[in-house]
Amino acid sequence: MKVNLYNVRSKSLNLMTKTQGVYIIAAYTVIIYVITWIFSRGYGKTKLQFLLAERLVGKWQSAFSIAATWVWAPSLFIAAQKAYLHGIAGVFWFTVPNVACLIIFAFFADRIRKLLPDGFTLSGFIRTRFSRRVQIMYLVELFGLATCSFAVQLLAGAKILTMVTGMSYLLITFLMAAIAIVYSAVYGLKASVITDYFQMVLIIVVGGLLIGWSVSEAGGFSTIAAGLGGKSGTYISLLSTDSLELALTFGIPVTIGLLAGPFGDQSFWQRAFATERQHVKSAFIWGALIFALVPLIMSQLGFIAAGSGLVVHDPATVNLETVLAFLPPWTIVPFIFVLLSGLVSTLDSNLCAISSLVGHDIIDELSWQSEVKDRSPVISRLSMVVVSIIAIAIANIPNLKIVHLFLFYGTLRASTLLPTIMTIMGKNLSDKGLFYGIILSLAIGLPLFAYGNFANSTIFIICGSLFTVLASGTMAVLWKIESRG
Repeated sequence: MKVNLYNVRSKSLNLMTKTQGVYIIAAYTVIIYVITWIFSRGYGKTKLQFLLAERLVGKWQSAFSIAATWVWAPSLFIAAQKAYLHGIAGVFWFTVPNVACLIIFAFFADRIRKLLPDGFTLSGFIRTRFSRRVQIMYLVELFGLATCSFAVQLLAGAKILTMVTGMSYLLITFLMAAIAIVYSAVYGLKASVITDYFQMVLIIVVGGLLIGWSVSEAGGFSTIAAGLGGKSGTYISLLSTDSLELALTFGIPVTIGLLAGPFGDQSFWQRAFATERQHVKSAFIWGALIFALVPLIMSQLGFIAAGSGLVVHDPATVNLETVLAFLPPWTIVPFIFVLLSGLVSTLDSNLCAISSLVGHDIIDELSWQSEVKDRSPVISRLSMVVVSIIAIAIANIPNLKIVHLFLFYGTLRASTLLPTIMTIMGKNLSDKGLFYGIILSLAIGLPLFAYGNFANSTIFIICGSLFTVLASGTMAVLWKIESRG
């Protein structure tokens, strides 16, 4: 018999008062700040302490931090959504590319640390190989990604928390940003790493317990088995007709986009420069494997919903609806803690990424003003506040959807993927070709990719993705060959 969360249980998603919602968010903030105060004191005084935790981040702290940073807001929901709609095939095409791209990135993170052992940023590394104008293009990409990523977390998180608590959407965006600023602006990267560790453990342990309980209440593993093919039951094999179509429309574009993910994100380069030199590669590989636990755990809720015949109001929130359908109402409290952990772990990483770009790259341009350079941590903190305000404003644009921001910053990071890889590998590229190649990638690739998504055109999605990735690197190589001729 099908279960309808809204009709059978007669529940509104406003499961608590606004005051209770504020208390829960406040409690989470206090816990996080106490943890950072205990483990991060003394790390906010100098540039090296604030931006890179003195390059003394250990392997396991780094691995858990990398995993938590990669758990951006939608990933907490997409795994369950894909499991519900597209079964094993959907979970495969979401999980495997996410894990694979971090493992691939591990080797480049290790190499950049060898090439620039005292580095701070990807754009700073690019400056050692190319001109200031190419560095500026990278700064535009890195700033744009961090700011839009911050806004995405606010947009996705505030939407869910407003649904659950009835609190004001605008207020929640302010509160979420404030949680991350409260400790990131005091202790810098060290606080981000420490809280990431705690948040990732919380997601895995609490999420695992809630899901294990849901499995038991929903009828055991037989319910999961019944849902492995998704809602329609046609996705249980990766080679079925529906699964192959999913690979073309979702799997390949997502794989291309995710591959560019860490390469175009200063959060991960910052951790590469902050981790103890001998542990850089292993930290990223372990981080990828730890991250894999999140979609594997969350996807079980999608399988439960599909296998039990749960009538889902919105597939995008199937994990939340499944928990509410089978567990007592009070379990929404630990679920909110899990959600906040996934959101805030990315928010603080974005803030620290911005602070390193400002505190190193931009401050270095003002190095002739010694008093400015000496105040690097102060200016870095101010940059966190400024970016938070901009991101809050973006997240509160009427009718703005996650897909809009994703298309924008997804294309941004893809435009620098090949040049970054080739530069780290030691390839000789044309400075002028690289500069104009990145512009070309954005000018043509973004419209193609955007049109494909809005028109639901597979060919435009794939062409847009490939053009964005290939154009910049290809032009940089061809321009170099032409100049030699």
